[in-house]
Amino acid sequence: MKVTSKGQVTIPQEVREEMGIRPAETEIDFKRDENGRWYLTKVNTRSAKLSRFRVAHKGRKLRLNTDEIMALTRG
Repeated sequence: MKVTSKGQVTIPQEVREEMGIRPAETEIDFKRDENGRWYLTKVNTRSAKLSRFRVAHKGRKLRLNTDEIMALTRG
């Protein structure tokens, strides 16, 4: 895995899916064990508010008209 000039790497899709890492919703941290090895950990953010779009998507029974959708996107 290569590191970009900005110090970024891409977390493989399989790892993201298994860990439940979602863009713009999940925080991660790096932990070091007593042997000096580094680990990627998912920060527990249960109290974090879910995106209003993800909440609406999970319901799947919502029938919104255009004006209601526009109001949702504008906050």
